Amino acid sequence: MNAIEIRQLQKSYRVYQKNEGLMASVRGLFHREYREVAAVKAIDLDVEQGEFVAFLGPNGAGKTTTLKLLSGVISPTGGEARVLGHVPWLRENDYRRRFALVMGQKNQLWWDLPAQESFTLHEKIYRIEHDKFVRTRDELCDLLNVGHLLGRPVRELSLGERMKMELTAALLHSPDVLFLDEPTIGLDVIAQHNIQKFLKFYQQERKITILLTSHYMKDVAALCKRVVIIAQGEIIYDGSLAGIIDKFSGHKILSLLFSDGRMPSDLARYGDVLEIVEPKARLRVDRGKISQVLSSVLANHTLEDISVEDPPLEEVIAELFSHSAEESERGKTAEEIRNGEMRTAGVSERSNK
Repeated sequence: MNAIEIRQLQKSYRVYQKNEGLMASVRGLFHREYREVAAVKAIDLDVEQGEFVAFLGPNGAGKTTTLKLLSGVISPTGGEARVLGHVPWLRENDYRRRFALVMGQKNQLWWDLPAQESFTLHEKIYRIEHDKFVRTRDELCDLLNVGHLLGRPVRELSLGERMKMELTAALLHSPDVLFLDEPTIGLDVIAQHNIQKFLKFYQQERKITILLTSHYMKDVAALCKRVVIIAQGEIIYDGSLAGIIDKFSGHKILSLLFSDGRMPSDLARYGDVLEIVEPKARLRVDRGKISQVLSSVLANHTLEDISVEDPPLEEVIAELFSHSAEESERGKTAEEIRNGEMRTAGVSERSNK
């Protein structure tokens, strides 16, 4: 059963177009020019109950706008969406008690008050039975190791400690759906790891549905089996992490260890030379030419070891986002980006849904 169902969901903003200069500002007082900005363009998406889905895209792609639509913070320009059977922007009380939204760049806790005071406020807002509230609060604080910080003002907490408190507040009413917008942004490696571990454990234990946006691929790799990529307000990929590399990366990394320290001088003829640390070399080779290059290398050189690997996920995602931005400037649509080849793409264009 689907927890989230989206059909042709759209959101556009009317933006004031202000020109530079004093005279342009004066003219703007009497005659304003506007332009339409399409943040989300008719997307379709289904998320099953209990899924942990990564929602990725470059800045301005429409990720946060989509989460705001699904949480009822804003209303759409067109299309439909249902979360747990509810239309989010109707803001029904029954729905608001069943989801939570955590935004890494915005606080829901009172800055000058201890977190426990904000937690008590949540207890009243969501009408949580007191015994259940105490039990849930203590369990979450124990899992996140923040019980000793409940009495300190939020402004005195570190960024990682504040995010743990934000997660605790969001989960006090035991939501069925959790929207996470860059929850680990700005955190150090240890804090990121702790929050990843908590989210993985909590989701597996409670089987809640989570939609996560993040620019940290380690978050995605650690938590999500399914990835949805949005660009220019349109979904261009929906599948597995491994499928991203297959679909959008046109090369592989070839590592060579030469015998007797004999390094050939013509490595560039096999591919792009990434690194040479004698007697080792790393090359970037087009996917479609791997077999040909391997045969040629083995025929002409003596090797102690050889390996063929996919490029790092971060590199593929960065290249995809960069490509999307460049194609957007050229006026190409996300549909053309989705169906067309990357500049470095090889033979792999199969769907990974």
